[in-house]
Amino acid sequence: MEHPGNTFAFEAAVERPLSVVFRRSDGAWEGHDYLVEVVAGRNGLDAMDVVVDFRDLEAALDALLAPLQGRLLSDLGLDGPVALAEKLCRELAPAVPAPARLVSVALTDGRGRRMMVRP
Repeated sequence: MEHPGNTFAFEAAVERPLSVVFRRSDGAWEGHDYLVEVVAGRNGLDAMDVVVDFRDLEAALDALLAPLQGRLLSDLGLDGPVALAEKLCRELAPAVPAPARLVSVALTDGRGRRMMVRP
């Protein structure tokens, strides 16, 4: 018998903090503390009733964020938060095991402003 959850699309999300500095278009320096949210999705659930193992998704995100923490984005070849989100999206997508897939990466700043990228 087919699992009843297999007729639905599911998503799972993990969040981690990130502090970075970047140069604005006017030349001024600006630091931001972000909450990075990563969403994975799939149709149906696996045999354990999950989309993806949260520990694996968290480990992949932690590995990507560690070298960015407290860094100047331009030193990393990134020109701002959009480039940061795009980099995270590109590098996280292969870490999400099929049949799940990366749905989005979002950055939320301390004022609640949110920017999201989808692969």
